[in-house]
Amino acid sequence: MATKKPVSDYSEASIRVLKGLEPVKQRPGMYTRTENPLHIIQEVIDNASDEALGGHCKNIIVTQNADGSITVEDDGRGIPVGLHPEEGVPTVEIVFTRLHAGGKFDKGSGGAYAFSGGLHGVGVSVTNALSKRLEITVWRKEPDGTGLHKLAFEHGDVVEPLSSVVAPRDGKKSGTRVTAWPDAKYFDSPAISQTELQRLLRSKAVLLPGVTVTLTNAKTGESQVWQYNDGLRGYLTEALAQATDSETLIPLFEGAQFAGPDAEGFAEGEGAAWVVAWTEQGAVVRESYVNLIPTPNGGTHESGLRDGLYGAVKNFVEMHSLLPKGVKLLPEDVFARVSFVLSAKVLDPQFQGQIKERLNSRDAVRLVSTYSKPALELWLNHHVDYGKKLAELVIKQAQSRLRSLQKVEKKKSSGVAVLPGKLTDCESSDVARTELFLVEGDSAGGSAKMGRDKEFQAILPLRGKVLNSWETDRDRLFANNEIHDISVAIGVDPHNADTMPDLSGLRYGKICILSDADVDGSHIQVLLLTLFFKHFPGLIANGNICIARPPLYRVDAPARGKKPIQKLYALDAGELVAIEDKLRKDGLKEGAWSISRFKGLGEMNAEQLWETTMNPDTRRLLPVSLGAYAHGESSARFNMLMGKGEAAARRAWIEEHGNEAEADI
Repeated sequence: MATKKPVSDYSEASIRVLKGLEPVKQRPGMYTRTENPLHIIQEVIDNASDEALGGHCKNIIVTQNADGSITVEDDGRGIPVGLHPEEGVPTVEIVFTRLHAGGKFDKGSGGAYAFSGGLHGVGVSVTNALSKRLEITVWRKEPDGTGLHKLAFEHGDVVEPLSSVVAPRDGKKSGTRVTAWPDAKYFDSPAISQTELQRLLRSKAVLLPGVTVTLTNAKTGESQVWQYNDGLRGYLTEALAQATDSETLIPLFEGAQFAGPDAEGFAEGEGAAWVVAWTEQGAVVRESYVNLIPTPNGGTHESGLRDGLYGAVKNFVEMHSLLPKGVKLLPEDVFARVSFVLSAKVLDPQFQGQIKERLNSRDAVRLVSTYSKPALELWLNHHVDYGKKLAELVIKQAQSRLRSLQKVEKKKSSGVAVLPGKLTDCESSDVARTELFLVEGDSAGGSAKMGRDKEFQAILPLRGKVLNSWETDRDRLFANNEIHDISVAIGVDPHNADTMPDLSGLRYGKICILSDADVDGSHIQVLLLTLFFKHFPGLIANGNICIARPPLYRVDAPARGKKPIQKLYALDAGELVAIEDKLRKDGLKEGAWSISRFKGLGEMNAEQLWETTMNPDTRRLLPVSLGAYAHGESSARFNMLMGKGEAAARRAWIEEHGNEAEADI
């Protein structure tokens, strides 16, 4: 009886060698993007673009055929079709069936492509491997006419060997036509994004001035044609117009420089063309290319542009002494609001990965920086007004960065916010009942602690006046101890009006502002209301914020008849007048009662504070809401009242409405 071979047997026969295009079929994601077939078609388009980059092609035509295939045709030199001197196989066949084979490895002066998309050489062979069928037509100029050559593959294998005829009917024609039927099983979706394809072809036209790029849809009969003679400037202008409503901070700065035969450290022809703009707001547009290959993940050429721009702007700022004390510019400050299109030419580009999304060539940093920095520096010093506007923008970015570095987080222990030590909490955790009193001053806090109902009322004393937080960045709020303690105590993080706040951690159903009844107390109320409106608007919308109303006056009336001694409280002068009128009507003579004015909550004992301000049965608690005002209207009013730069507007408003206020000073 034969023994069964163990499943885990590991021998020489276990080692499998993948040949030809098998590695691509086994692991397509290593060689191309697999969301859809766009990248394998781009490989063919890139070949046509390389012909144009070398000055051998004036037209690139892409056709989306009715059967789902895509055709790319150019009028370049045509892929060589003769037998390869080493392999003994038609060269065009090698290009489409062998990984790491192509005309871009020879970078010498006699090379077919001095500047091209890269060294990997996996390009169109990947297209072939991941296509159900691929057909090639090549026109090569022959002495007796145009040589017409055809070849076809299925699943990467030759099914129609190279056939050649002489076609004297069109003796001037040369070029290549490739039609591919992508195999849907290798891709998440068989459909190519029309927008991405159009963007790719448009960018080729931009980067190849004078070359006509055409996209035709055979199903609809529609065609689009791109041809640019104004190059990068027009491209970025259009892109910025679509991306943002903001006008550029400075006019587009453009330039181009390429190494000559005597350049030190660079090969002849290496260099870059760029167009740059800064905007104050909106989306930024950033596109970079190396030898016409899009590099969406950037790379060393973008780093070179970054360094060049930074160096030029830094020198300009220092030369004109524009930098505030304590602020240091960094490259990211200059680069934060920049939009650009960069097209670099690198003799020997090294990319990260096969799909060439990021340039890794180290020399590209020095190449682009060396050429872009002097050009921008010269431009800025010829346009000083624009230079100063740019300096203002980058300094603002630097100051914003410095503030973010000083971001203060809520103090936490073991992942849980630590309740502030000054907080005297209540026993209940029922948010429907619990109340937090934010009390002005420690002495008043003492009275409140003794007078409260400890079952559901918590006390948080505040020391001094709270920070005016209207223009305070959210990340800097917790630098203020009082605001930090308030946020931790209520259990809600700062947020803005446009977001849905997380109120699940809310610890109190009512958050009551308890301050003195005088002008200073009103000021503290306004500061706390500013904090809640700006940084905790969800609490106002949810009806959690209230203002406690302690009395300003106490009236002591003597006993009369059966009536005992009375202690009456007035919120303000108006109520005081009403109380006095009532006492007169009750038969008391003028001056029989005494009036005392509370200088602050600290003058009230616990019993008085409970009776007048904290007892749910006798207090007058004022809920805070926006009422009939929209948030935007209220925000504008807050800005006028609390904004640091609004002194003139406040003065005008006070002059207009000052007679409507009663100031108890």
